[in-house]
Amino acid sequence: MAILIKNGTIVTALDTQVGDVRCAEGQIVEIGVGLNSIAGEETIDASGQYIFPGGLDPHVHMELPFMGTVSADDFETGTAAGVAGGTTSIIDFVIPGRGDNLMEALAAWHEKASKSVADFAFHMAVTWWGDETASWMQNCVEEQGIPSFKTFMAYRGAIGVSDEELIEVMKAARALNAMVTVHAEHGDMVVELQNRLMAEGKTGPEYHARSRPAPLEGEATARAIMLARMTREPLYIVHVTCVQALEAIREAQARGQRVHGETCPQYLLLDDSVYKKPGFEGAAAVMSPPIRPRGHQEPLWAALRTGTLEVVATDHCPFNLVGQKDMGKDDFRKIPNGAAGIEHRLALMYTYGVLEGRLDLNQFVDVTSTRAAKLFGLYPRKGSITVGADADLVVWDPAATGTISAETHHHKVDRSIFEGFETRGGCSSVIVNGRVQYADGQLSVERGAGRYLPRTLA
Repeated sequence: MAILIKNGTIVTALDTQVGDVRCAEGQIVEIGVGLNSIAGEETIDASGQYIFPGGLDPHVHMELPFMGTVSADDFETGTAAGVAGGTTSIIDFVIPGRGDNLMEALAAWHEKASKSVADFAFHMAVTWWGDETASWMQNCVEEQGIPSFKTFMAYRGAIGVSDEELIEVMKAARALNAMVTVHAEHGDMVVELQNRLMAEGKTGPEYHARSRPAPLEGEATARAIMLARMTREPLYIVHVTCVQALEAIREAQARGQRVHGETCPQYLLLDDSVYKKPGFEGAAAVMSPPIRPRGHQEPLWAALRTGTLEVVATDHCPFNLVGQKDMGKDDFRKIPNGAAGIEHRLALMYTYGVLEGRLDLNQFVDVTSTRAAKLFGLYPRKGSITVGADADLVVWDPAATGTISAETHHHKVDRSIFEGFETRGGCSSVIVNGRVQYADGQLSVERGAGRYLPRTLA
């Protein structure tokens, strides 16, 4: 099917111009002004609207086995929710258990992802170091199109790695020209604080945040950066939440070290009052790292504006309050960590970023699409509006309004951490792989239509 989008304001990470975009056979084939429609071509009038490259979320966890349950969105429902909000491709994480064969885990993730409605790629989590780990990493890079590796400095004893193991991962990644990404928290101290709080009878969800205070993230971020400096490995810090981590990243960048930072809408827009909701409702916002106290949010916005942080992802990993999170009703340590976010990332960043003057439109496109595509080897196929790029496009109506609610969202989960948030601006049409898959508030997605995206890093 051919599609012509006419008279829109085309916004990329670099430029803004009024024009038309023609798509055919799943690609952008022509960009210009006053393009004439071709017989049989679907025409979308984007007058008064923006045309953005489709969003890329490089940090999601669909159908993830975790803490005795499985995240509520599978690859079909999660990517469909993303499409409804303008995110047209994702990078998920293959997460083997400690001691598991990484390649067997990859096969299992491919099977789960076969029902994705939008394009997907993988990071590989290295959850332990053994005799075969280096060869598995080499296979990922050279044969599987996975040049990025996730490591956890928390969750010790399950999927977390020691410093010695992290050093080995960094050395192997350096030899393969691959990127290491790090979840930075001092895992041993987290366990110590968790046990201390429980011994004091402090069992509620608010104590999850107290067991993982900002200094533990700051320390782990600085330590990961130091190890990357010594091994000469580029580093990507996921879900940065606090001033202490920002300071470590900023210092590294100032001395010329290649360190990249990512944050998420929840850390920009929420504070730790979310844990003080009545009853057990605060558990909906239990995630790691946790939501921080007031005072951390505006520095994160400033870091996005100045480029210290480069990407806004979601860490989308939802669990139902009833039937999943309530496993930890009497012990906050057993509350599955994670929340939904993929559907509302663009609307939140536009409303509270662009319209509040914290980001301009080009920065908005960069942090929600282009920068991640460049960092993780998908540009210009993704994250761009150029001839030859995939026809993943969002027609954005700046006059649209909405209210986020679990009653209306497409996430397959019973709570939204952004319940009641008002949004301005939203998708009027979303084109994925050259086909309109969302228009006028209606999804028209196809199970299994998403393609695997093998990647290489320059």
